[in-house]
Amino acid sequence: MRFILLLLIILVITPLAECFLPWWMIAVVPFLAAVAMNLRGGASFLAGFVGIGAFWFTAALMKDIPNAHLLSQRMAHLFKLGDYGIFLYVVAFIGALIGGLASWAGALIRVRKH
Repeated sequence: MRFILLLLIILVITPLAECFLPWWMIAVVPFLAAVAMNLRGGASFLAGFVGIGAFWFTAALMKDIPNAHLLSQRMAHLFKLGDYGIFLYVVAFIGALIGGLASWAGALIRVRKH
């Protein structure tokens, strides 16, 4: 239950933070949410990974569709990826790693009493 709640917090607050704050809020929001939720490291990493990955893929797709995939095609050609879809998945994977690692760090920084 806390995993789903953490995932929803990340999915809701990150886009709102991105509207007013810099792009690196994709690391700050999962970090602070993981500190507040007190989940184990693996579950916290997965929530940050899935939440930020889904957000960045959706955001990249929403910016890519109106310009007929022009920029993503050129970037895919530059990095020799072959297709613009692969480029979008790579972008989402990089964002997901950032979110997952930030969330994991937030889970590990919390002091647990045994």
